[in-house]
Amino acid sequence: MTGDGARGTPRPPWPAGAEAAQQPDWATHPAYEPSCAELASAPALVTPEELARLRRALAVVAGGGAVMLQLGDCAESFEETDADQVRAKTAVLHALADEVADGTGLPVLRVGRIGGQFAKPRTLPHEEVGGVLLPAFRGHLVNGESPTPEARAHDPRRMVRAYEASAGVLGALARERDQRTRRSTEFVDGPWASHDALVVDYEARLVRTEGGRRFLGSTHLPWLGDRTRAPDSAHVRLLASVVNPVALKLGPSITAAELGEVCAQLDPYGIPGRLTLIVRMGAERVPGLLPPLVAAVRDAGHRPVWLSDPMHGNTVREAGRKTRRLTDIVDEASRCKRVLEGAGEHPGGLHLEVAASDVTECLGGKVDGVDRLDERYTTLCDPRLNPDQAAELMRAWVRA
Repeated sequence: MTGDGARGTPRPPWPAGAEAAQQPDWATHPAYEPSCAELASAPALVTPEELARLRRALAVVAGGGAVMLQLGDCAESFEETDADQVRAKTAVLHALADEVADGTGLPVLRVGRIGGQFAKPRTLPHEEVGGVLLPAFRGHLVNGESPTPEARAHDPRRMVRAYEASAGVLGALARERDQRTRRSTEFVDGPWASHDALVVDYEARLVRTEGGRRFLGSTHLPWLGDRTRAPDSAHVRLLASVVNPVALKLGPSITAAELGEVCAQLDPYGIPGRLTLIVRMGAERVPGLLPPLVAAVRDAGHRPVWLSDPMHGNTVREAGRKTRRLTDIVDEASRCKRVLEGAGEHPGGLHLEVAASDVTECLGGKVDGVDRLDERYTTLCDPRLNPDQAAELMRAWVRA
């Protein structure tokens, strides 16, 4: 899984026999090989030293000495990556993290869904818009959101645009992190970057080697979603081969046996700070489904960071819009925390989709009715909390 394959005939950059779900259909596009080659020769966007600092901070969280907030847009936009926009996003992250720090008395590790969150898995490959069947929007790394055949075509040149946009964002994060690091050299709280390592063409071409160790150069903390976490999949093999800390989303369909197999691949030595497990099951399912997973992970010798993603399992449709109810989100986050505490595990924090502006995409707080959803519904994909709703969630989670 190196960039070398980009210079040959179109072929997947992963081992033969490994499945890669949710991939773009662009291998025959004339720009495919040049785009892959450009990525393969581009500088990494993160450094091994940064990854080591993040692993140390995650180990503190795993051991109960800190908590973690991982939040940001559902899907980033190429149009929202300048320095001012990045500062607005990290300002929300810091404000919410400070609230959690005040409530828990613990340091808070700050990780954004930022600097590469440009690709999204979709349940169906197509959607009908105005009577026209179109490819589903899969994030700016793959295609455009406008409902036209031209915009929805999968375009590998977008990988290069995603890299360039990510480079600017990660540079801004590094400058901000350097300022914060001067106050604390032991626990570098961030802000760090993370994204769903979905498009293997993009991720595999950004694997680099330094000092004999492979690392993923696209982000600090890559995660795998519920649709791409199958044991021995191309996605799992890719993340198993690099030294970055990695995260895994756990939906309601995962079994203890499957989780054990994937954890053994991603974290074979049970190193605290290597693995983050993100629970996204739906409020009603957490009490029944989570305890056996926690027991299986502990019995296998892993010491992960446990996060609650209380949003993805609680999406509903109201008046033709996808939305989420803050009450359901609070309920799942609180239940997850209580289950972990009851099992003797540290509730490590929250993974959330939060906007930097006062959007009206989720119901709750000032968004007190379905009729208000259209006021500022601007997400590219799934509904996000606004900062006030997120702050209400933080306070409820701390109290739970």
